[in-house]
Amino acid sequence: MFEALGAGYLMSLSLIAAIGAQNAFVLRQGLRREHVLAVVLVCAGSDAVLIAAGVAGFGAVSALVPWLGQAMRWGGAGFLAFYGALRFGAAWRGGEALVVGAGAAVSLGRVLATCLVLTWANPHVYLDTVVLLGSIAAQYAPHGLSFGFGAAAGSLSFFAALGFGARLLAPLFAWPGAWVVLEVIVGCTMWAIALGLVLG
Repeated sequence: MFEALGAGYLMSLSLIAAIGAQNAFVLRQGLRREHVLAVVLVCAGSDAVLIAAGVAGFGAVSALVPWLGQAMRWGGAGFLAFYGALRFGAAWRGGEALVVGAGAAVSLGRVLATCLVLTWANPHVYLDTVVLLGSIAAQYAPHGLSFGFGAAAGSLSFFAALGFGARLLAPLFAWPGAWVVLEVIVGCTMWAIALGLVLG
């Protein structure tokens, strides 16, 4: 159970840590100290809902279709290998410093609307949470629920650290090299997990 919990936590962190529009938005809000708690809760809450759907739905479907687990295992490994390659490609192209311009305060409604669009309109979020995390959770049966809890906790801790720790990270991520290092770490993590799936 604890192994599944830890695996879910680490898997969730490695997926979410990939640089994207949502993370840049959370980081930006943290740097501005503007509606940070609301943004963190929306991002983490959305992930929790999608992770639950993936864990519950995939388990039910795989019980009816026995070969689906193996298919998703290999499909997940392929996706992770490709995802890792993308991260290495981004690192090769070089990082971009995060620049946050000073501006007028934005209303809570507008900030949350932007956050919801960046979360739910991104097709990768469904691949990451529902498909990928759901398929990996099935590998930890009968502790798939523990995997899901770990994944949701990983999402919450990441967004909280990103949003509330943004002020501390600002000097670091003003340097493009920091983003390159992060991309390489994420790429290595993706490939390591893919190899773990292939080896069973």
